[in-house]
Parts: sequence; C-alpha cells; structure tokens
Amino acid sequence: MEKRTILFVDDEVKVLNSLRRGLLDEPYETLFAESGKEALEILEKQEVHIIVTDMRMPEMTGLELLTEVRKKYPHIVRLVLSGYTQIESLLTTINQGEIFKFITKPWKLEKDFKPALQQAIDYYNLHKERDSLADEPEWAKAEKENVSSGT
Repeated sequence: MEKRTILFVDDEVKVLNSLRRGLLDEPYETLFAESGKEALEILEKQEVHIIVTDMRMPEMTGLELLTEVRKKYPHIVRLVLSGYTQIESLLTTINQGEIFKFITKPWKLEKDFKPALQQAIDYYNLHKERDSLADEPEWAKAEKENVSSGT
C-alpha cells in the first residue's frame, strides 16, 4: 500500500519539533508548516492525505486553513490539534471545516495522538478504495462478481 503523508501545521516551532521527534519511526511521511500560508504552498507542490492544524495562528486561523483545504483538496482528511477549546469556536470549526477529529493540547502521544492519526489514515484508505470501486467500469465489476461466485 502507498505510504501516506501527513502535514502538521502549528505556529509554535516547539510543538512541531515535538511532533517531529515523536513520530520519527511511524510508517507515514511527515511534513511540517509554521503557518497556514506555508501549508497551502506545500499542498500545491506535494500530495498530502491528512492535515493536522492548530486553531490559533497569526495571519490565518486553523479554521480558515481547513475551509480552504476542504474547497481545494476535499479528499484530505482534516484534524485539529489545539489547546483552544472554547465551545462555540469548536462547533464552528467542526461544522465548517468538516473535521474528522479534534485533539486537545496537551496530548498523550501513544494514547491519543498516534491512534487518531491511524484512524485518519484508515478513513482515508477506506474512502479511496470506495471511490476507486465507484470509478470502476461496470464490465469489471461484473467480471469480479463472476470470479468470486465461481461462474
């Protein structure tokens, strides 16, 4: 299976460095951006499957970034990693950005964060497989059914 790529976006370099160290041996590619603008530049150049962003950043908030990502790259699974947990803002982010998961800071890497990333990868893979089956020609679907039924 193709290796997945996750883009982490946070204006705090310490957070990005912590993620970089903590995810060093994971079976996916990791990219890091210090702003929404930098994240969008990366997305223009590289295929990304999952994005994880902070909410409160200067120039472009996490919500603004995720809204833009949803419009331009609807296949990317979107997660939020934030210490900002004001309920109204949370609901707006979830509803407008179609967020897969919201992870609060501080996080527990092994207990909370890595499992959430794996769930996002599984979700992406499932949707990619579904979409490829939907794009498959009818004759190929019928042929597969004939093979599986033994006819």
